[in-house]
Amino acid sequence: MRCPFCKEDDDKVIDSRSSHGGTSIRRRRQCVRCNRRFTTYERIEETIKLAVIKRDGSRVPYDRSKIHQGILRAAYKRPIPSERLEQIVDEVEEYLVSHYEKEVSSQTIGERIASVLRRVDKVAYVRFASVYRQFEDVGDFIDEAQDVMERAAEEIPGQKDLFEETSQS
Repeated sequence: MRCPFCKEDDDKVIDSRSSHGGTSIRRRRQCVRCNRRFTTYERIEETIKLAVIKRDGSRVPYDRSKIHQGILRAAYKRPIPSERLEQIVDEVEEYLVSHYEKEVSSQTIGERIASVLRRVDKVAYVRFASVYRQFEDVGDFIDEAQDVMERAAEEIPGQKDLFEETSQS
């Protein structure tokens, strides 16, 4: 493993533990050259033989990295730890593997990602939804943001009054 800081190929493992429900191993490492610490994740590479049916009807092989990139873009500069982002990808992937055998639509994948992001971070959810649902104008964006605010107000007692005050001003 190369050190991400000095690029040296010599490190030692300080700590190892199972993470993400036992599907991966988290290793805390220290570079022998610069003494800086970094974390790596090791997971079994499962060959998922799912085909993703795109909006235009074409089929492409399932690619975990596309889900990861979409979530990273939505969560850009949000206070979500990278470990949590990995957990989101794992959660979506586990759902797909357990519910679909050969094919899954890109819309299904997008809906699943959106539902997880809605629970984790409202701003990341709205960002993701704006791309996934192909918002045409600012009105679509505002409508979705208001829906998120209204749902949050229903979930948190006393929050509804705050929402009504801000929407009237």
